[in-house]
Amino acid sequence: MKTIKIIGPAYPFRGGLAAYNERLAREFATQGYQVEIETFTLQYPKILFPGKTQYADWPAPEGLKIKQTVNSINPLNWLRVGNRLRKEKPDVVIFKYWLPFMAPCFGTIIRMVKRNKHTRVICIADNIVPHEKRIGDKPLTAYFIRAIDGIVAMSQSVYDDILKFRANLPRTICPHPLFDNFGAKLTREESLAQLKLDPSFRYMLFFGFIRKYKGLDLLLKAMAHPAIQELPVRLIVAGEFYTDPQPYLDLIRELGLQGKVVLCTHFISDNEVAKYFCAADIVVQPYKHATQSGVTQIAYHFENPMLVTTVGGLPEIVPDQKIGYVVDPDEQAVASALTDFFTRNRRAEFEANIQEEKKKFTWDHMVRAIFTVLNQNKTT
Repeated sequence: MKTIKIIGPAYPFRGGLAAYNERLAREFATQGYQVEIETFTLQYPKILFPGKTQYADWPAPEGLKIKQTVNSINPLNWLRVGNRLRKEKPDVVIFKYWLPFMAPCFGTIIRMVKRNKHTRVICIADNIVPHEKRIGDKPLTAYFIRAIDGIVAMSQSVYDDILKFRANLPRTICPHPLFDNFGAKLTREESLAQLKLDPSFRYMLFFGFIRKYKGLDLLLKAMAHPAIQELPVRLIVAGEFYTDPQPYLDLIRELGLQGKVVLCTHFISDNEVAKYFCAADIVVQPYKHATQSGVTQIAYHFENPMLVTTVGGLPEIVPDQKIGYVVDPDEQAVASALTDFFTRNRRAEFEANIQEEKKKFTWDHMVRAIFTVLNQNKTT
């Protein structure tokens, strides 16, 4: 039996990265591996965290071994953790990489662990080049990439970015698996009742942390187009602001969208997710740039049609005109697609296709991708 460590966000931390690592650990356990997650004692200093809190306010997930060991800003901690793992000799250590800020911590731990000449280290990469670039990103990422034994990219754009840092690194692509850990589907009526929304309207959903690159401003401008103004539709914005909310609130007022936008701008806990997706007719991701997104995989789970833009890996996992729309990150293109969706009543058509398409995104595929890279590493 292989022993596996996953190092990164997990309970008591909240968010998509934590949910991902916990779900991946469950898949390894289901397949008979001995798996443990080591998460942070400190993930981000408060001064660097844009949200209200980093912590979950719900009980710990059952059946998972999670312990808090890693301090992201304490080099002495990195050495202690790395030295302990070196002695423990897990067969595989897996790091989720999403931000150069974590590179010094992760890269140092890896270098310590690999001194045992036994443990192999794999990265699952959300991003190699971050959406919001900062000075020092490239050397920090290079420090991390030079230490690992292989990498699974979750989109073609990330796969291509790897070549900028290490051309001979064993690598493969595996799309983000389904986020199927948010419970079963609810009926539309149940969801709307829980959210206290009027069932006579149809609903679009913008979901997740609100950052500039996610294009909420484009969607608001699209909502103001005359063709959409004439439709009985409303927009639900569900997620915490990770940027200044005032420009968006001003835009809603300037465009006369008061009453047409439902703002639920708090952190959406795991047990709330289902009601937002099951209330929505379509999930809209008008991103200005991206690599991939966990939101699409929640939408797949709940069988929501989607609108995404032609950025990063989003078009790779949302077939245009089959389960939704792939459009340019432009307010007119977004407005035209949404008008088509509602005026032609395409929800049932797209939902039927989603039921088949979602079979491509199992967690078993991710586990197999990890071991594909490990096997590449044996021969390089």
